[in-house]
Amino acid sequence: MAILYEKTVDGLCYQVRSAGNSRRLYTGDVFHSQYNPNHAATGSVWDLLFLPSQFYAPGEIKRVLLLGVGGGAVIHMLNRFIGPQQVIGVEINATHIQIAKRFFNLKYKNLQWQHANAIEWMTTYDGDPFDMIIDDLYFEQDGEPQRAIEADASWFDVLTEHLTENGLLVMNFVNYKEWRHSAYYNEDFVAQEFQSVYQFATPTCHNAVIALLKKQTETKQLRASLRQWPELNPERKGCRLRYAVKKIA
Repeated sequence: MAILYEKTVDGLCYQVRSAGNSRRLYTGDVFHSQYNPNHAATGSVWDLLFLPSQFYAPGEIKRVLLLGVGGGAVIHMLNRFIGPQQVIGVEINATHIQIAKRFFNLKYKNLQWQHANAIEWMTTYDGDPFDMIIDDLYFEQDGEPQRAIEADASWFDVLTEHLTENGLLVMNFVNYKEWRHSAYYNEDFVAQEFQSVYQFATPTCHNAVIALLKKQTETKQLRASLRQWPELNPERKGCRLRYAVKKIA
């Protein structure tokens, strides 16, 4: 694996490494993103952030908000398979933004960057609602990724306030224990906001990615949608997409 880029900023080492056509972003000891222009799926957690969008018909998801961009792997999938009119990416780390543009080809016309603290930006946002919000806010502590904000009732309230009537909220948790300690399980009003809830997993990591939808759906809808795309159809030989899904509500 070759190192394409390496820079230390404020004591933190950033690296972009290549393996064939694949590029990977490492910040400190944390693996932040992976992108290969020859493959639609990454085979890891970033696929799970995208997958819930397949519960929606083409054209339903017009505006997407991504809180925490990193290298932006999920943005490539969103543009390739659902083509939203607008994607807003909020990222606090200026180095990540520079790397994403230079090495991960994030130059879409529908992508609007916001260099800001995503939590502060979200709590003061007063614009149009979003059809899809992805909460992928992490920082590094002792070489391990940690969620940047607890998924308590206040944070759920902020996020759901800015969803459309049939909107989708996707949240990335370190593990299932962290998800089960979230306000979804502890505050009735949070659970009542959503008609369908799913948890996604992949064998390549321990993360629990949760999709909370404001409309009724079934897993068969997801599987039918994926079969429409050769690159995403798990039944096809060579498909890199590896996931498990379980309906919670």
